[in-house]
Amino acid sequence: MGARYFLHLVVLLIVPGMLLAGCQGWKTSAAERVERGRPDFPLEVSNREEPIENGSLVYAQVSDHPFEGTLNKVFYSGAPDAEVMQFFDENLLAVDGDFIITDKGAATYRLSTDHKTISITIRDGVNWHDGEPVKASDLLYAYELLGHPDYMGTRYTFMISNVEGMSAYHEGKAESISGIHVSDDDKTITITFKEATPSIMSGIWTSPVPRHYVGDVTKGDVTMEDIVTSSKIRSVPIGFGPYKVTKVVPGESVQYERYEEYWRGTPALESIVLKVVNHSSIVKAIESGVVDIASLPVDQYGQAKQLGNIELLADIELAYTYIGFKLGKWDAKKQENVTDPDAKLSDKRVRQAMWHAMNNEEIAKELYHHLQFPATTLIVPVFKTFHDVQNGGRAFDPEKAKALLDEAGYKDLDGDGFREDPDGKPFVLNFAAMDGGETAELIARWYIQNWGDVGLKVKLTDGRLHEMNSFYDRVQSDDPQIDLYQGAWGTGSDPDPSGLYGRSAMFNYSRFVSEENDRLLEAGTSAAAFDFGYRQKIYEEWQKLMVEEAPVAPALYRYSLTAVNKRVTNYSIDGGSDIWLYEMGVTEEKPAVGK
Repeated sequence: MGARYFLHLVVLLIVPGMLLAGCQGWKTSAAERVERGRPDFPLEVSNREEPIENGSLVYAQVSDHPFEGTLNKVFYSGAPDAEVMQFFDENLLAVDGDFIITDKGAATYRLSTDHKTISITIRDGVNWHDGEPVKASDLLYAYELLGHPDYMGTRYTFMISNVEGMSAYHEGKAESISGIHVSDDDKTITITFKEATPSIMSGIWTSPVPRHYVGDVTKGDVTMEDIVTSSKIRSVPIGFGPYKVTKVVPGESVQYERYEEYWRGTPALESIVLKVVNHSSIVKAIESGVVDIASLPVDQYGQAKQLGNIELLADIELAYTYIGFKLGKWDAKKQENVTDPDAKLSDKRVRQAMWHAMNNEEIAKELYHHLQFPATTLIVPVFKTFHDVQNGGRAFDPEKAKALLDEAGYKDLDGDGFREDPDGKPFVLNFAAMDGGETAELIARWYIQNWGDVGLKVKLTDGRLHEMNSFYDRVQSDDPQIDLYQGAWGTGSDPDPSGLYGRSAMFNYSRFVSEENDRLLEAGTSAAAFDFGYRQKIYEEWQKLMVEEAPVAPALYRYSLTAVNKRVTNYSIDGGSDIWLYEMGVTEEKPAVGK
């Protein structure tokens, strides 16, 4: 979220949001969380002392897998890489506590009265780590990459395609993007959109790419593949954030040092080390002071809360876990999702039944200390205005699940305890789940048992859990050995769900499409949606549609839990705080050690 101090990223998720910023959403207050019977935590550390000079800090990326190492916002796919980038790169526009763009970042903006054109002006003194100034044409280059006919990433979403002239450029019919203009002094970029949309205040892309450094695709100097595989985004990337990368050990660690010429001022820390620490050893690493900051798996909360050398910070995440049902395929030629009417799970009553069979409350209680709680709809409760609290989703109800399956013609004909399909043939579902942490297999087996209790035979794809990168590769490629899968989304902070569930959204892994879904998603980002009441009504309708059609079954909303050593000062996980990344420091040479 720009340079704002918002380090509790959602790990092991694919992150679709461009800004990781949002629109017209309010964070749930601490009082409201307590009233709902869920725990309350501080958002900032209590340490208010001045940081020592030339301190250093160790940040843990908690994962059982190496980070991929595609360290460029245009091309990366997973949150682990975003977690690496947060220290050396940022967006030109910052956001406030409601996730709306502000003038507090490296650039300021002006929006036209018709809400279709935005002008972004870069401040003086904003330079890349190699000393070159950040230019308006660098932001233009990001749009040229995102819209390029050869772009194979996942971020050609509505807010990119909505740029005037982008469609012609993307289809190879134009050599430039007619809706984007750069001033003669290369300080201001003006972007005109085809449609006015409230997402301009939250979903607009403002992360530039250093054209002079990575090479110019538009002139044929490099290809897309050249950039993706280049050392310039894998081992020696540059940004304009407070720290610069000095060393990357692929998949394992990153060393940073302060960027003396950072536009906000000299960073408090001399250096930062990010290193991958697996779930099973993170509590020991925190206790011993080996790491200073770590996103703590909530299944280890019981151990961590006993430690005297740390503070625990937490807030409800812009994220949820879910079960996705494979209903079609991605058409690469048309660049859109296509639903297959003959898919194994095409009958929505079966999908509804499987959702009703999932006992998420028990998982939240037994495994997560209520730091996760049952999800109801596909708009997270952080968006207080748009999350429909009256919509209860599909609560745990095995009898309802059985009735739906009976109605759909799925019955146990041979008495083995499992249902056959309406044609009397064996009905077996292949379920893909991702490994990671101590609870991954427990949860997968739990859901399989839940579905077995209502007569559905479900087995793990290949009989095992899958490593994160290969898991998402197979899900995204619509592997025929996957009928349903367990996933997780970091939503980004724009309540617009079209980047996950739209017809042209590559992230729409269920491949569900319908005309009603198209209509509601389009209405939610239309000019009329600047009226909050109208947008709220549209998103209520959309949440009802997705509960009815059930292309995915939301499972758990969750808290992001962050462990912070007591020597750390100027640290907050509140996106509305005016504590910035370059101010983070330590007040002691050595970390506090647990007792």
